[in-house]
Amino acid sequence: MTALSLKSYRRITVKIGSALLVDRESGLKRGWLDSLADDVADLAKGGAEILVVSSGAIALGRTILSLGKRVLKLEESQAAAAVGQIALASAWSESLGRHGLRSGQILLTLGDTEERRRYLNARATISKLLEFKAIPVINENDTVATTEIRYGDNDRLAARVATMMGGDLLVLLSDIDGLYTAPPARDPNAKFIPVVDRITPEIEAMAGAAASELSRGGMRTKLDAGKIATLAGTAMIITSGTRQNPLKAIDHGERATFFRQSANPVKGYKTWIAGQLEPAGRLTIDTGAVGALMSGKSLLPAGVKLVSGAFSRGDTVAILDPDGREIARGLVAYDASDAVRIAGLKTAEIAERLGYEARSAMVHRDDLVISMARAAAV
Repeated sequence: MTALSLKSYRRITVKIGSALLVDRESGLKRGWLDSLADDVADLAKGGAEILVVSSGAIALGRTILSLGKRVLKLEESQAAAAVGQIALASAWSESLGRHGLRSGQILLTLGDTEERRRYLNARATISKLLEFKAIPVINENDTVATTEIRYGDNDRLAARVATMMGGDLLVLLSDIDGLYTAPPARDPNAKFIPVVDRITPEIEAMAGAAASELSRGGMRTKLDAGKIATLAGTAMIITSGTRQNPLKAIDHGERATFFRQSANPVKGYKTWIAGQLEPAGRLTIDTGAVGALMSGKSLLPAGVKLVSGAFSRGDTVAILDPDGREIARGLVAYDASDAVRIAGLKTAEIAERLGYEARSAMVHRDDLVISMARAAAV
């Protein structure tokens, strides 16, 4: 594959894994961070806007607090994050400051990008930082996030940030140099894949688990990130960050997997819907309804065969085909209790069942996004 050129992109989000930034024994890898800051500065001087999604707060905090390698309790992880976040923000400020660049820290929870109002507030703040020519340094707010309200990995957080900000490229720096047909640590015959045109179920089947105890993600979360990014029109690169100057290495032709963005990306309001990570419920539909959705129509109750989950009107639901594969996401027009009552009914029968005049669509087409892989296969 021809060498990729980051300089052709206008707004780039770069995600850094914990294992790249923090050594288990000695803490922050200052030399590596400085080399990455050199790369960021070069891109910024060339006119690109750079956003950084930086893992490492808990890993750095546990090193500073001498907590060792033992499994931490929730409150210990949150305390380590509180210490690590200060150190991490300071390190980024110093490294970027060597080039005259300013930085600003943004701490997000899952709700900050899943809830529409908070999503818009976060976008406005980051937009203002970019307007001020400051580098946003973003991390999950591990000091308050618990299992139920967290991303759990910064790959998907980075994808949400990239699409929220209308970015055209997401770079995931990891401890692996790209996508292989199988996890190379387990399969010596695994073949490297330089370009992915579309993330299909076959591509997803190649994913493995996390490669180190400092990393909460693995190739599976990177592909999840890729689906969020590419559907919204953001290209993605997975490459190794273990070398010095890892962004320059991409331009110099070092191995990396490039994921092409969708030719027909969702935009604006639908970007937010498509990027939702935690659907409140699921609607399984029949083959006739699948065809209707693919032709641009709304989902009517008549096509719904099964309703699951405890959702309220306006929540995001996943829409599944008869084989259980997710084909779309959308904002549902009914509470779960009413959705169960009207599933399978024709439009004329809804009011009689509910006792009031209601919406004809279970999910209106204006509030619905088709998944890219399934749409291409139909």
